[in-house]
Amino acid sequence: MTEHHLKNLTSQQAWKLLEEDHRAVLIDIRSTMEYLFVGHPKGSVHVPWIDEPDWTVNPHFVTEVRKVLLGGVVCELDEGCAPVILICRSGKRSKEAGKALIEAGFPAVFHVDEGFEGELDDQHHRSTLGGWRYHGLPWEQC
Repeated sequence: MTEHHLKNLTSQQAWKLLEEDHRAVLIDIRSTMEYLFVGHPKGSVHVPWIDEPDWTVNPHFVTEVRKVLLGGVVCELDEGCAPVILICRSGKRSKEAGKALIEAGFPAVFHVDEGFEGELDDQHHRSTLGGWRYHGLPWEQC
């Protein structure tokens, strides 16, 4: 049996993978409030890892990701498996969620290492040092 590992991507690498592989899916795992009001990458699907009101890990996360992928990870002999790319605020929650998908048997799981907003700067602001928005990639908000 092949052992699978979570792979890191920069925001730009994630965007390139989405453009080059029509099967790739970008899943925003932040809370509903973050997804709606802070904004999210265009074309992303929202499946929260931790969400209100209890702020606990979503016990149905793996199942919900399988549903996004129409029942499971599509693997084809000549093209491999559909890439699943996870994004959160700064890359920490997406690592945790990615490990859960790997443990559940997903073979092609990536996470955006800077997340959507990146780390805090010296003034405690985000989106100034890195992240999807910082790099000018397509995003929207409600």
